[in-house]
Amino acid sequence: MKRVTVYTTTTCPYCVMVKNFLREQGVPFEEVNVQRDPIAARKLVETTGQIGVPQIEIDGQWVIGFDPDAIMQLLQR
Repeated sequence: MKRVTVYTTTTCPYCVMVKNFLREQGVPFEEVNVQRDPIAARKLVETTGQIGVPQIEIDGQWVIGFDPDAIMQLLQR
């Protein structure tokens, strides 16, 4: 099983779309709300160079934004 982490904020509509998509695919994931966790937010920016959400980490590979095709490609590897 792939390890999936979704980095979100409270007000991000695309974050909701990512979470719903993963649930529809039956993919378990961990959610990290960077709005509530400033340490995770700083680490995320240092890792990806991006400040926007959603960001999805799948076994160390990153998808920036809601990109169902890229998500499925990484899940199927």
